[in-house]
Amino acid sequence: MSNKIKVMSLFGTRPEAIKMVPVVRALEGCSEIESVVCLSGQHREMLLQVLEAFDLKADFNLDIMKPRQTITTITSGVLEGLSEVLERERPDLLLVHGDTTTAFAGALGGFYSQVAVGHVEAGLRTFDKYSPYPEEMNRCLISRLGDLHFAPTKANRQNLLKEAIAESGIFVTGNTVIDALKLTVQKNYQFQNAFLNTLDFEQNRVVLVTAHRRENLGEPLKNICTAIKRMVEENEDVRVVYPVHLNPAVREVAEGVLGGMDRVHLIEPLDVFDMHNLMDRCFMVMTDSGGLQEEAPALGKPVLVLRTETERPEAVEYGTVKMAGVETERILSLANELLRDAAAYEKMAHAANPYGDGNAAERIVDAILYHFGKGNKPDEFVI
Repeated sequence: MSNKIKVMSLFGTRPEAIKMVPVVRALEGCSEIESVVCLSGQHREMLLQVLEAFDLKADFNLDIMKPRQTITTITSGVLEGLSEVLERERPDLLLVHGDTTTAFAGALGGFYSQVAVGHVEAGLRTFDKYSPYPEEMNRCLISRLGDLHFAPTKANRQNLLKEAIAESGIFVTGNTVIDALKLTVQKNYQFQNAFLNTLDFEQNRVVLVTAHRRENLGEPLKNICTAIKRMVEENEDVRVVYPVHLNPAVREVAEGVLGGMDRVHLIEPLDVFDMHNLMDRCFMVMTDSGGLQEEAPALGKPVLVLRTETERPEAVEYGTVKMAGVETERILSLANELLRDAAAYEKMAHAANPYGDGNAAERIVDAILYHFGKGNKPDEFVI
């Protein structure tokens, strides 16, 4: 009978997979741990694309994705499918990541099966239960259900302590997405997307845009696209690359406002290697994504956040991101400042990244070993 610690990692979306790859690799590299990977299938093609890119194999796939799926069908699908896998495998620890519905349903399923739950990227908060929706409530509920909490920053730990989460179960690790960049960014990288290989990053300032969040659909997204249109019209050396989300509500607005513009390139979603290497070569990033707020500063790229709030206030505090909101004039004003004021740009580009040093996965594995009495308490990530 093996006395290894059996750790099951559950994830189901592309962003989760990117951030969990370094953790799974570190688990697999530890002789004291038996690693099991379970996919929910909340995303399908985009998720499998990441696994293929990193050559990662899954042991189980709940394959819950359905046409017109809702957070209710995702939750019930994960709960039902996971209960069978947990019954069969009986892991010592179930790892979930972040704030997706897969992560929440996974944590609930772990609790129902009386399996300890570890939460990677714990303690992020906006303190508004409906923004981002349903992510803010997902992460709050996971914290109540969890046993081990891997907080990227000290501020995340403080959030957990204020909610009476036991300090003994909280470990400050940095964010695993910084670990992932070490695996993806390459000096002479050739893009899979052939168009990106034609871009002249020396002669043009390429601005990477992503915008697709649920709370931005409709008027906010129109405002964002209008600001981007005007930014390009007012700055002759600027090119925009906007990988457009598959959601028809996003595509309709992006095409409607930006379609047909010479220096705006609306392209298909990129795989993680293309995305990270594009970020590494671009001038700046404009995004409503959470992950890009952490990734871009690690590459020295200023970020304008196209949202009204962020669960990552450390980036604002350290000056690696600015909150641009969803109003056209403010977005345009902040974009033009970075494009026209070299000192403002350099200040953001060289600010310290508060999210990690590339060793988060290692700390998470050390924390798991420590929890199960097989090692010393890991040193915390400090900026």
